[in-house]
Amino acid sequence: MGFVTSVGSWVLCLCLLVCISEAFYLPGSYPHKYLKGGELWVKVNSLTSVETELPYSYYSLPFCKPLDGIKDSAENLGELLMGDRIENSPYRFKMNTNESDIFLCATNPLSKDDVKLLKKRIDELYQVNLILENLPAIRYAQRDGFNVRWTGYPVGYQYHNVHYLFNHLKLKVLIHKYEDPSVARVMGTGDAVEMIPNSQKNGDSVPGFMVVGFEVVPCSCQHVGDSAKNLKTYDKFSSPINCDPATLSVALKEGQPVIFSYEVSFVESDIKWPSRWDAYLKMEGARVHWFSILNSLMVVAFLAGIVLVIFLRTVRRDLTRYEELDKEAQAQMNEELSGWKLVVGDVFRAPPHPNLLCVMVGNGVQILGMGVVTILFAAFGFMSPASRGTLITGMLFFYMVLGVAAGYVAVRLWRTINSGDHKGWLSVSWRVACFFPGIAFLILTTLNFLLWGSHSTGAIPFSLFVVLILLWFCISVPLTLVGGYFGARAAPIEYPVRTNQIPREIPPQKYPSWLLVLGAGTLPFGTLFIELFFIMSSLWLGHVYYVFGFLLIVLVLLVVVCAEVSLVLTYMHLCVEDWQWWWKAFFSSGSVAIYIFLYSVNYLVFDLHSLSGPVSAALYLGYSLFMTLAVMLATGTVGFLSSFWFVHYLFSSVKLD
Repeated sequence: MGFVTSVGSWVLCLCLLVCISEAFYLPGSYPHKYLKGGELWVKVNSLTSVETELPYSYYSLPFCKPLDGIKDSAENLGELLMGDRIENSPYRFKMNTNESDIFLCATNPLSKDDVKLLKKRIDELYQVNLILENLPAIRYAQRDGFNVRWTGYPVGYQYHNVHYLFNHLKLKVLIHKYEDPSVARVMGTGDAVEMIPNSQKNGDSVPGFMVVGFEVVPCSCQHVGDSAKNLKTYDKFSSPINCDPATLSVALKEGQPVIFSYEVSFVESDIKWPSRWDAYLKMEGARVHWFSILNSLMVVAFLAGIVLVIFLRTVRRDLTRYEELDKEAQAQMNEELSGWKLVVGDVFRAPPHPNLLCVMVGNGVQILGMGVVTILFAAFGFMSPASRGTLITGMLFFYMVLGVAAGYVAVRLWRTINSGDHKGWLSVSWRVACFFPGIAFLILTTLNFLLWGSHSTGAIPFSLFVVLILLWFCISVPLTLVGGYFGARAAPIEYPVRTNQIPREIPPQKYPSWLLVLGAGTLPFGTLFIELFFIMSSLWLGHVYYVFGFLLIVLVLLVVVCAEVSLVLTYMHLCVEDWQWWWKAFFSSGSVAIYIFLYSVNYLVFDLHSLSGPVSAALYLGYSLFMTLAVMLATGTVGFLSSFWFVHYLFSSVKLD
C-alpha cells in the first residue's frame, strides 16, 4: 500500500497547488489608472462563430472605421497562431462620464454583396468581439430562469426570414476607485500610455479609476427620419434612442445605409483589479466539474495503486522463489517451466525499425516535457487568459528548448540498442528534429490552405510561416543536435544479460497480442475523458479554460497509469515467452490516442452537430489528428521508458547462467 500512499500524497500536494493557483492570480498586465474624463478606446477582435470555427476580420463587414485609419495592435506569436486580429475601433469613452445617443457613423448604401455577406454572417451566428482595457465585452441574458453569459454580441438576428442588424450598442463599464499615491498615474489608452511620476503628497493624490468590467447590450434601432443628417462622429442625436433588445427594427435592404450609434454608462463596482477576470473564468457547473474530476482522479489513482502493488508482489514472489533454488534446480526449472525466464537470451534483442523507435521516444520526451512545464506555469497563473497568446507562445518556447532533452534521449537509446556504436548519431538527431515538426508542418500547411481559400483571419500569414521555419531551423534543430552530441558522448545503458545469436521462436498465442495492446489504452483514457470534455469545449465552443491545477493533476495521474499499464502488459508478454516487447510497450500506453481521436469524432457528431461546411469539419479533424499524434508520442514514451526500466531491473535482479 506504499504506492497508494505516495499517490495520495501527490494528489494532496497538487490539490494545494490548485488552491494556491486560484488565490495567486497574475492578470497579465499592470493596472491602468485613469483620471475622470480620460479617454478610453475600444478595440475589436476577429469575428468568431461556433458554427464554422472560421474567424474573420471585424472590418470585413461594413462597420464604422476609425477616423485615423485601421491599425493593428501589438500582437505576439501566439495571438497570430490562434487567429486573433486585434485592431482599433471608433468607439471612444470618457472615464466616468455617461454619454447617450452618440452618433458613430452612417455607412454607404449597402450593395448587393454587402447584404449577402451580412445575411450569411448572421445565419452563421457570428459574434462581434469588443475589448476594453484587455477585457472582452460580456453579454448577459436570461434563459430558462438562469443567467447565461456570452463574450461578444451577435452581428444580427433572423426573424421570419428577415435579417436584422444590431446597429446600436448599450455599453456599461464597471470601474473601481484607485487612490494609491505610491503608484504613478497612467494616462492614455493603454497602448501608448504616458507614465507621469507622482510628485504630490500622499493626502493630495488625485483619485483615479480602473476598468474592472465591460458589458454590452446590442439593439436594432431605426433612427427617425433625417435625425443623423449633418451629424459628425461623436455628435449627439437630437432625439433620445430607446434601446430595447427585444425589438428588431433595422432590416437589411439593398441600397439603404446603416446608421451606427452607441451609449455608455459607468458604474462603480466593488470588484478589485486582480478579480476582474472572475466573471470570465467562472465555468458553468463549476461545483459539479470540480467534484466529478476530483472523484474520478482519486478512484483511478486508488485502482492504479492496487494494480501496481499486486503486480510488484507477483514479480517479487517469482524472484524470491527463483533465487532460493540452487543452480541445478534453476537449470531444471528453466527446462520445465515457461515464462519470462526463458526469454533471457532474446529480451534485449533489437526491435524492428530501431531508428524510428528512438526518434519517436525522443519526440515524446520533448512533447511531454513541454506539456508538464507549460501546465505548471499556467497553474501558477503566469499564462492567464488576460495575456492573449502567451499559452501558445510558451508552448513553442518550451518545445524548442527541450530539443536538447529529445536529442539526448534518442541518441543514447540508439547507442544502447546498437551496443554502444556512436556512428550515425548525427542522422538520428536530425530525424528527431524533423519528425514531429515535419508532420505538424504538413498538417498545418494543409489546413492553412483551406483557411486561405476561405479568406479567414485564422490563416497564418506567409511572413509568420517564414518566422516559424526560422525558429525551427535556427533554434530547435541546433538545440536537438546539441542534445544528440551529449547523448553520443554519454555511456550507453548496459544490458544485464547477453543476447543469443539465434532468436527464440515465439509460441502461438491464444489471443492476438496487438488486440490486447490496443485495448490497454482504455484505462489511461478513463483518467482524462472528463477533463477532455472541458478542454474540447474551451477549444471549440469559445469557453475560457483556466482550471490548470486540475489539469496538472490529470496529467500526473495519466503518466502514472500509462506507466502501470505498460508494465503490466510487458510482464504478460514476457510470461507467454513473447520477447518482442519494445513496440508493444510503446503502443500499449500510446493507444490512448486512438480513443481520444474517437472521442473527438463523437464530440463533432453530438456536441458540434451545428458545425457547418466541409472546411470547418476538415479543420476540426485536422487539429484533432495533430493533437492525438502529440498525445500518442508523449504517452507512448512514458510506457516505453517505464517498461525498459522494468525489464532491465527484472533481469538484472536474477542470476542466470
